[in-house]
Amino acid sequence: MITRRNLVGLAAAVPALPVLLTATSARAAEPRIFQQGGLALGGTDPVAYFEGNGPVRGDGAHALDWMDARWTFASATNRDAFAADPERFAPAFGGYCAFAASRGYLAPTIPEAWSLHEGRLFLNASLRARELWLAELPGVIAAGEANWPAILG
Repeated sequence: MITRRNLVGLAAAVPALPVLLTATSARAAEPRIFQQGGLALGGTDPVAYFEGNGPVRGDGAHALDWMDARWTFASATNRDAFAADPERFAPAFGGYCAFAASRGYLAPTIPEAWSLHEGRLFLNASLRARELWLAELPGVIAAGEANWPAILG
């Protein structure tokens, strides 16, 4: 049953509806590079993966800024290699989970869930996500590239 009180409440809410819809649908885009604790890749040295060392923690003494993110490296040599050719060493999909990117969404990553494929570094959210991603190569790369960078928001 519609009462006068319900009708007055509804009338008061209607002008606010466009503002509410705009506020909930407007969200800031995610950074192009996955960052954790203010550091790209959570402070992991991306060059170390290419040296066969797996994930190695970077040192703030060997840092540089690229693509609006602070990157840290285990050595000045790694920092300089990255600075000379960042596209070569930066992970695909900005360091976000490659499996999630192939499915059209963003997910954070962990340093241990990594793969090198055809000279590119790919990171995943978990070791299980890495397994699923590897099982679907190369289709997952193509799917991720089709979704990237639109999934940033």
